[in-house]
Amino acid sequence: MQRYKPPFWLLAVLGLLYNAALWAAEYPDFATLVEQNSPAVVSIQTKVDVKERDQNRRGHPPIPENSPFHDYFKKFFEQMPNLPAQPRSSVGSGFIISADGYIVTNAHVVEDVDSIVIGLSDRTELPAQVIGKDRRSDIALLKVKTDAKLPTVKLGDTQKIKVGQWVLAIGSPFGFERSATQGIISALARSLPNDNYVPFIQTDAAVNPGNSGGPLFNLDGEVIGVNSQIYSRSGGYQGVSFAIPIDVAMDVVDQIKAGGKVARGWLGVLIQEVTPELAQSFGLDKPRGALIGQVMADSPAQGAGIKTGDIITAFNNQPVRHSSDLPLMVGRTRPGTSAPLTVIRDGKEQVLTVQIKELPEEAKLQQAIAEPSTHNRLGLMVTELPADQPKQGNQGVLVKDVDEGPAASAGIQPGDIITRVNNQEISDVGQFTELVKALPAGRPIPVLVKRENGALFLAVTIPEAEKN
Repeated sequence: MQRYKPPFWLLAVLGLLYNAALWAAEYPDFATLVEQNSPAVVSIQTKVDVKERDQNRRGHPPIPENSPFHDYFKKFFEQMPNLPAQPRSSVGSGFIISADGYIVTNAHVVEDVDSIVIGLSDRTELPAQVIGKDRRSDIALLKVKTDAKLPTVKLGDTQKIKVGQWVLAIGSPFGFERSATQGIISALARSLPNDNYVPFIQTDAAVNPGNSGGPLFNLDGEVIGVNSQIYSRSGGYQGVSFAIPIDVAMDVVDQIKAGGKVARGWLGVLIQEVTPELAQSFGLDKPRGALIGQVMADSPAQGAGIKTGDIITAFNNQPVRHSSDLPLMVGRTRPGTSAPLTVIRDGKEQVLTVQIKELPEEAKLQQAIAEPSTHNRLGLMVTELPADQPKQGNQGVLVKDVDEGPAASAGIQPGDIITRVNNQEISDVGQFTELVKALPAGRPIPVLVKRENGALFLAVTIPEAEKN
């Protein structure tokens, strides 16, 4: 019996059908996702009203005063009439989280703008107001007034997402409203240089200027992130984009709704990554934790007894594998919370308890960073001893500066090392600060200082008027 041999063209057609079936089975139905979710995605048009262009903003180059042309060009530009102001506009994206008109976007989309107009999918345009924004997480909450019931997105759970999963981004790149792009999750918990409080989701979904603030969906049509940044050397998409996890965004939204601002936890340390070389030098079996490079004055870390050179390996019973883990953990801890903190010091592990405070405003934070030492009732500015200082028993503290006051009157000088106050040995700046706060006023207090190759006691008296 002769076997049937199908013609080549039939085999080719069957092969194409088979491959198409495989493609349909492997690739998600993005069309349905877009159709169901794009109505809740909005475009955000912002404007900045420039009142007038003053002389310093005409774009002419500065002329040195010693130039022979200085007076001529100065007079020329002064006589130029003020040109009419040209409003600046930009476009961003956002998504509706409640039917009564609350909208989430990036803080940088609505930063320093004079007007905001929301564009809905039915081409309706509505003015919006900023309810609140948080620069550190780059999240803003907007509100529009409307009698209509607006479509909303579904929110997902970022704890369930995995690298390699499909994602869909919808936004207004370059002003092209409700453009959809697809990709996968490339990495999780990415830490960027200037964003210490956001564990970014990295994707390869195409994101361009105008996508900022738009939603990142999973295949269930749930928002898992807020598209925020791209990594690019050209200014456009190059395969690497970053989204703020939706749980981080909604925590910010909830705090804005509740109190109008966002409160983050603050430890008060400057940290660095533990490299393999540093791990070996500190006696660790492998690189892990966050190495303390500086303890800020009057910070929770100082109060807890954390020292420069400590390596934090766990915070609030959660392991700190990389230095970038610590700011995220601390930032999401409510101010006023006490948390256990595991450190490795001199090769030994110990547990400290720290009471987290609220992260200061940027200006105060920079001041604390710039001034790692502390002033006190004695009129002293002290710091921890340098790492290369030979250890003899308890370390003591180094006197950096002496103001007018009890210490200066007693003869304490910059460069002295204070090793004992009121017959109590000094181990670090935190202990010294707390001890000085409790010193009695009106009677001499013995202070032991190490100076050059010797040591001497000095009597320090805090005036009665200083007593609290």
